Amino acid sequence: MEDVLEVYQRPHDPACPVVCVDATSKQLVAETREPIPAKPGQPERVDYEYQRNGTANLFMMFAPLQGWRHVEVTDRHAALDYAKILRDLSDTHFPKAAKIVLVQDNLSTHKPASLYEAFAAEEARRLVERFEWHYTPKHGSWLNMAESELSVVSSQCLDRRIADKATLTEEVAAWEDSRNTNHAKADWQFTTADARVKLKRLYPAL
Repeated sequence: MEDVLEVYQRPHDPACPVVCVDATSKQLVAETREPIPAKPGQPERVDYEYQRNGTANLFMMFAPLQGWRHVEVTDRHAALDYAKILRDLSDTHFPKAAKIVLVQDNLSTHKPASLYEAFAAEEARRLVERFEWHYTPKHGSWLNMAESELSVVSSQCLDRRIADKATLTEEVAAWEDSRNTNHAKADWQFTTADARVKLKRLYPAL
C-alpha cells in the first residue's frame, strides 16, 4: 500500500508518466422490442425483456496527472490481451517516455510473464524494461485510480443496454474523447501519513 501511495505523491514527470491499468466487463444486451421514445411528461419506456449477446472486456488505461485515459474494448481479459495492451501503452500512447510507472492490481495475468506468452523473448524483455511495476495489495484495489475511472465510465456511459461490441466501442470512444478534451484529472489526497493513522489496524503491533 505504501509503495503505491509513494508513487502517487511524485510530482508530474512527462518523461516517466504514471499510468494506472484496470479492467471490467460489460454484458451486451439487445432490445427485443423498440423502446417508446420520451415525450413531454413521459420518460422513455423500455420493455423488460432483452436478448443477451455475451460480454465484452474493457481495459482502462488512466494517466491521472495528465488527464488522459484510453479504454480498449476486447473480447476477453486473457494474458495475450493484457500483453497487447501494454505494448500499445508503450509504443503507441507513450513512445517517448523513458519509463512508464505502471500501477495495477495483483491479477494473475498482470505480470511480466504475460509478455513472454505473447511475444518473442527479446521483444518481451524490451517491453518489461519499459515499465516500472507497482501493484496494489490484495483486497486493496481501491488504491488503483483506474478503478475510479472505470466507475466514472460505468455511470456516465455504460448504465444502459448496449447491444454489441461495435456499439460499445463507439460509445466508449466518444466518452473518452470528451474526458480527454476536458483533461479530467484525479486529485488523490490519501497519503502514507494518512494511512498510518486511519489504517493503523493493518500495521503490525510493536
